[in-house]
Amino acid sequence: MGEKGSAAAGKLWQGALMLGMAAAVSKLIGTLQKIPLQNIAGDAVFGIYNAVYPFYVLLLFLATAGFPVAVSKFVAERTAVGDEAGARTILRISAALLAALGIVFFAALYLGAEHVASWIGQRQTARAIQSASFALLLAPVMAALRGYFQGKQNMLPTAVSQLAEQTVRVATMVALLIHFTNIGASADWIAAGATFGSAAGAAGGLAVMIWYRIRDARGGISIAGANAAAEAARKEPLWTTVRRLVRYAIPVCLGAIAVPVIGIVDTFTVPRLLQHSGMAGLQALAEYGVYNRGLPLVQLVGMVVSSLSVTFVPAMAQAAQRGVQAAYTAQIHRTLRWFGLTGCAASIGLALLSEPINVMLYTNDAGTDAMTIVSFTAAASALTIVSSALLQAIGRAKTPVVHLLLGTAVKIGLNVWLVPLWGINGAALAGVVAYVFAALLNTGALLRAAGIRPDFAADLGKPALALAVMAVAVWAAKLGTASLLAAIGVAGTRTAAAAVALTGVAVGVAAVGFVVIATRMMTERELLAVPLLRKLVPRAKRSVDFR
Repeated sequence: MGEKGSAAAGKLWQGALMLGMAAAVSKLIGTLQKIPLQNIAGDAVFGIYNAVYPFYVLLLFLATAGFPVAVSKFVAERTAVGDEAGARTILRISAALLAALGIVFFAALYLGAEHVASWIGQRQTARAIQSASFALLLAPVMAALRGYFQGKQNMLPTAVSQLAEQTVRVATMVALLIHFTNIGASADWIAAGATFGSAAGAAGGLAVMIWYRIRDARGGISIAGANAAAEAARKEPLWTTVRRLVRYAIPVCLGAIAVPVIGIVDTFTVPRLLQHSGMAGLQALAEYGVYNRGLPLVQLVGMVVSSLSVTFVPAMAQAAQRGVQAAYTAQIHRTLRWFGLTGCAASIGLALLSEPINVMLYTNDAGTDAMTIVSFTAAASALTIVSSALLQAIGRAKTPVVHLLLGTAVKIGLNVWLVPLWGINGAALAGVVAYVFAALLNTGALLRAAGIRPDFAADLGKPALALAVMAVAVWAAKLGTASLLAAIGVAGTRTAAAAVALTGVAVGVAAVGFVVIATRMMTERELLAVPLLRKLVPRAKRSVDFR
C-alpha cells in the first residue's frame, strides 16, 4: 500500500472509528432511556411505545435512509474531481427533496394516526403516533446535511449531531415521563410524551448540523483548477441530477430498512396474534413490551455497524472515480470478517448473560427466554447491514432490496405460525430465522460480485476459536461471580445481577481480544490503517510477530 493509499485508508478507518464510537454512545443513551420508561411507567406503556416506535422509524427510514448514502456518494464524486460548487448543489437539491418528503410523511402520519392505530389493533397507540410524527419535519434535512459531510469524509459533524440528537431526545422523554406520571395521566398520554422526545432530539441534531454547515460556508472552502470532469458535471441539467440522486437513493433506502421493516412486522402481527390467543388489549401490549426488552441491546450492535458502514460508500465511490476499483476487494473481505466476528461475539455474549442483563435493566427476569433467542439476531443483522452497504458501494443497490423482501416474507409467515404456539418466544425465533436468511443471501451475493473466495482458516477457523474461548470465559465468569456474590449474601438483587452482567461483558471482550492477537487475526497493516492504533503496533510487535 502506497503512501496515498495508507493515508486514504487511515482517513477511512478514522472516520469509521469516530462514527462507531458516537453511535455506540448515542445508542447506549437510547438504550438507557428505555429503563426508566419501563421501570416507572410499566410494561403496558413500554408496549405502546415499542408498538409505535418501529412504525415511526420505518417512515423515517423511507424518508431519509437512502439519501445520506446517495448524497455522500455524489458529493464524494464531485469532490474527487475538484467540483466543490457541484457538491454544494447536491446538498441543496437533496435538502429540498427531503424537506418536502418529510412534510408529506408528517401530514400522513399525524392525520392518519387513528387509522394506523386500528391497523396495529391497539387504539391506545394513536396519541403516541401523532406525537412521534413531528420529528419527520426536521430529521430529513438533518439527514441531507449528514450525507454532505460524510461525502467529504468529515465524520465529526455527524458524530456530534448523533450525540446531540440522542441526548436531547432522552432528556425530553424523561422529563415528560416524570411529568405525566406525576399528574396521573393515562398510559397513552405517557407513551405520547415518551415518543415526543424524537421530535425534540431531531431539533437538537439539526441545530448542530446547521451550525457546522454555516461554519463550512464561512470557511470558503474551494478547490482551484477543477479538471474537465468537474466542468462536465457542472453542465449537467438540474433535473438530470435530481433523477440520478433519486434513482440511487430509492434502492439504497429500501435496502437500509431491514431492521425497521422486521420491527414493523412485529408491530402489526404480534399484539394481534397475542390477543387472538386470549389476551386482553393492555395485557397483550404488556407482553409485547416484555418481548421488546432485548431488542435495544441488539439494535445497539446494528446501529454501530450501520454508522460504521456508511463510511465505506463515499470512500469506494472516490476509488471508482479515480480508477482504483481493485483496491476495495481486500477491504470488502476484511470488513465482512470483522463485522461478522463482532456480531457473533455480541450474540453469544448477550445470550449467555441474558438473565442478569434482564434483571439489571428491567428489575425482573420476565421474558428472559425471549431475550436469549433475540440475542442471536445481533450477528445476522450486523452482516445484513454491512453487506447491504458494501453491495450498494459496488453498484448492486437493488440486490439487498430483493433479499429484504424475502426476509420480511419469512418473518411474516413464521410469526403467524409460531406466535400462537409459543407466544413471544415464537416471535423471537421468527426474527432470528428471517435475519439469518437475509444475511446469507446478502453475503453470498457480495462474495460472488467481488470475486472473493473465503479463506476458511482465516475467515471461519480463527473466529470460531475466538468465539469458543469467549463463550467459555463468559460462562465461567458468570458462574464464578454469582457464586462469590452468593457466598457473601448479596445474590438475587439487582445490584448482584449488574455485577454478574458487567463482569461477563468485560471478560468476554478481553477473551476475544486475546485470541485475536494470539492467532494474528489482525495484521500490522490493518492496525496501521487505524490512526488511533498506530502507536500500539511497535509495542504489540514486541510480544506478537504480526505477519
